[in-house]
Amino acid sequence: MTIAENLAAVEQRIAAACGRAGRKRSEVTLVAVSKTFPADRVSEAIAAGVTHIGENRVQEARDKKPLVRGSARWHLIGHLQSNKAKDAVRIFDVIETVDSADLAQKIARASEAARDVLLQVNLGEEAQKSGVSTNDVEAIARQIRGIGGVNLIGLMAIPPLGDARQHFRKLRALRDHIGLEQLSMGMSEDFEIAIEEGSTMVRIGRAIFGPRG
Repeated sequence: MTIAENLAAVEQRIAAACGRAGRKRSEVTLVAVSKTFPADRVSEAIAAGVTHIGENRVQEARDKKPLVRGSARWHLIGHLQSNKAKDAVRIFDVIETVDSADLAQKIARASEAARDVLLQVNLGEEAQKSGVSTNDVEAIARQIRGIGGVNLIGLMAIPPLGDARQHFRKLRALRDHIGLEQLSMGMSEDFEIAIEEGSTMVRIGRAIFGPRG
């Protein structure tokens, strides 16, 4: 299947999940995750209607983005090392993986205009994953909100394997408690559950671009 056909199928699934949850399709942003795929495939996705692109690595996006045809908002969805903050703000419109007030401060200093960021939460307290502990979310969010030059718009997480629904509910409750708007959760294997549980951004790669080599 082509990217356009895959995208149409994903759009149908998003619309159906929104319908089950009593939500409008416009409430959910589709971020097409293009890591490891070349620029021409990203251009193809944009031509098919994708308006948000997600990349995991600053270096890969830096090399790829100038070759991409068409316009989209670019999201960094992989871990950001603090020494890459200057490069990141030149490439990405949204940085979803802020995991400390210190990193938010570095992004703010590197940005000419306020940058949209999300606070990444480590829902399962997994050592191999980035993100702040659920116990620290409120305090760190408060610190980031006090930093000029970044605009904290929501929470993001990659849940542990297992019962995704309970983890999505937990993240939504945290988001609601803090009073943020966006909730970035759900990928190719679980985005429909995420939408049913309130996700406003789903990060979908394989279902759009196909399997990675």
